Amino acid sequence: MKKEFKMEFVVNTSPKLIYVRINSPSGLSEWFADDVNSSEDIYTFKWDGSVQLARRIENKTNEFVRFTWLNDKKEIEESGTFFEFRIQEEELTGDVSLMITDYSEEDELEENQNLWEQQISQLKQSLGL
Repeated sequence: MKKEFKMEFVVNTSPKLIYVRINSPSGLSEWFADDVNSSEDIYTFKWDGSVQLARRIENKTNEFVRFTWLNDKKEIEESGTFFEFRIQEEELTGDVSLMITDYSEEDELEENQNLWEQQISQLKQSLGL
């Protein structure tokens, strides 16, 4: 059974710049996957020859985007879990963070956290940070 986990990454830049990179296919292609396409709210993510579909199930401009993985290309059935990118701006300091919420099997948690760290490193590079 997959368990939810959250990670926070400081990415001191404009929430608008981050939002474009977490919501648009072109932005996601810069750091999250090799190639990303979308048709309405269905996103196709491609990595090294593998393809995964996700539905964007919720979003609020410059604040967050939530996707759910789809189990079967033909059935387009939601997996029941989601991954979310949430932009948080600290009022007092102005620091901007990207909060990641995802799900993982317990024995794969460390590997998945390392993968997110690598992904966010690529995001920071794409933002020039």
